[in-house]
Amino acid sequence: MELFMVILGGKPAGRYTEQHDIFFGVAKALKDLVPQMQAFWPELKDEMHIDSWRKITQVAQYTIKVVSKDEATPTDHKLFFVNLGGYKPNDMEEYHYKHLVVAADIGKAIQSAKQTAFWKEHEASHIDDKFVVDIDDIYEVSELLGTAFTEQFALSISESNVPAKDLLQVGYLTLSKLLKM
Repeated sequence: MELFMVILGGKPAGRYTEQHDIFFGVAKALKDLVPQMQAFWPELKDEMHIDSWRKITQVAQYTIKVVSKDEATPTDHKLFFVNLGGYKPNDMEEYHYKHLVVAADIGKAIQSAKQTAFWKEHEASHIDDKFVVDIDDIYEVSELLGTAFTEQFALSISESNVPAKDLLQVGYLTLSKLLKM
């Protein structure tokens, strides 16, 4: 089983612009997550697409694996998803930066998020409080996977000397096309 992070997009009925949300799921392949993605955001029905995705295997110097619950070993490390939001002068958009971090607790995850280039760029240029950078959302990833996951599986997080980075798959992908792959 693999852990996936997916940016879903679509325009729900009654909306004027495309909207996005983050989805985490565990499956053998990305296409196996389609029913879960549709259940996660039912308002999009057949209008949902994927804007980007990655298989999560490495976060900084940590290897991430999905293991059966009985194979899990206790660890102080947790995987967090942090969604940073910030503004730019003369721009109506709130920009977001999605960040994965391994930390012992939420406080340490916040400290890590404040070391990102996104945070530093927005913090330095917005000291007048008119344009602010903030942590919009922060979650422990295993909590986002739900009870179906936690009853059977766990995330194994271990330190690694492997400098590998996960490959980001960026680009518009309809669910119907994904199912044919």
